Order: sequence, then C-alpha cells, then structure tokens
Amino acid sequence: MKRTLLSWLPFAIVVTIAGWTAWLVVQQVYRSSANDPQIQMAEDGAAKLGGGVLVPQVVPSETVDMARSLAPYVIVYNEMGMPVSGSARLRGQIPTLPVVAIEAARRQPELRLTWQPVPGVRSAVVVRHYGGANPGFLLAGRSLREIELRVRRFAGLLLLVWGASLVILLVYFGLATWLGRASYAR
Repeated sequence: MKRTLLSWLPFAIVVTIAGWTAWLVVQQVYRSSANDPQIQMAEDGAAKLGGGVLVPQVVPSETVDMARSLAPYVIVYNEMGMPVSGSARLRGQIPTLPVVAIEAARRQPELRLTWQPVPGVRSAVVVRHYGGANPGFLLAGRSLREIELRVRRFAGLLLLVWGASLVILLVYFGLATWLGRASYAR
C-alpha cells in the first residue's frame, strides 16, 4: 500500500494544481467579462457629463432594484461622492458608494470593482471621474448573481472531475503495484 501511495502522490499533486489553476483562470475570465457593458456605459456617460450634458440625459429613466434585477444601472455622484441621480435603488434609496472607492476613482481614470452595498447584493461596477462645470463620478453596474452561479457550477463540476481523477489514479497505481507483485510470485 505504501508503494501505491508513493507512486500516486506526485500525480495527485499535479492533478490538484491543474484543477486549482483551471478554477482560477475560469473564475477570473467570468469575473472580468462581467464588466464589459459597464465599461462602455461608464466611458460614454462620463464623457457626456464632462462635456456638459445634463444628468437626466445620461441616467436611464427605468429604475433597477439592485437586490432583484440583473439589468445594468447607472448612478451619478457629485464631487463629494453623494448620489445625485441614478437608475439603481436598494431598499428604496440610491446606494452610496464607499468613500474609499470614491477616493480611488479620483486617482485613476477608471475603477473596476466588486461592490457589495449590503450582504447578498453583489455587483460588478465601473466608476469614472468626470470634469466639466459640475464634476463628479459616474458608476455603471450590474448584478454578479449569474456570474457567481456559473462559477459555482464550474467549481462543482471541477470538484467532481478532480475527485474522480484521484480515485482513478489510485486504482491504477494500486493495480499496477498488485500486478507487479503478482508477477514476482511466479
């Protein structure tokens, strides 16, 4: 049995590392692609606001309940980080972005982050600072619910394949060891 485990262990390690690598890559691809519509919405909206277009012309009129909807949304904050207008609502209010996110968005052209304003409500958001006569920040976001569901499904499948691979390898090396001993007995 010891010989079987010693033969199996390096392969088990390789299979485990490959599984973790696959999970990490897939999770990052899913998560980064969750920003795609928001990047365009944030860039275009911030450019319009910086060019003098009024906030009502940039913020969609349809209200999105962040806790229930998968629809993308836009929120405009003033220079101090207070909500001016937005299509998103959470518990009936336009949610406030944390001060640390506002400060980070002030220092870079575009901030991409996962935002969880309350437990169980997670969004992929892109924040852009804009200038002009009334500078501020434009946030474009959408729920991560479906992305996180896909990642969980993939993780479950990967766990199943990983476990089956380890068992198959253990059986293979067990049989190889047993057959090797059986051939010595002749």
